[in-house]
Amino acid sequence: MGRTILFLGLILVLIGGVLLLGEKYGIKNPLDFRFGGENWTFYFPLGTSILVSIVLSLLIYFFKK
Repeated sequence: MGRTILFLGLILVLIGGVLLLGEKYGIKNPLDFRFGGENWTFYFPLGTSILVSIVLSLLIYFFKK
């Protein structure tokens, strides 16, 4: 159980790092919505949430087998 949690944590860190590098170089997920005005910004990461959900679902599916 401990190894599984550690592995999933490392996978999440890697996904987060890839997403941060993508933002740094201007690569954006087209399903992430950003609206803003002069004094406000609203950011809704729909595409990123879907992507992380799919990856985690696949990992859990393969570890349960």
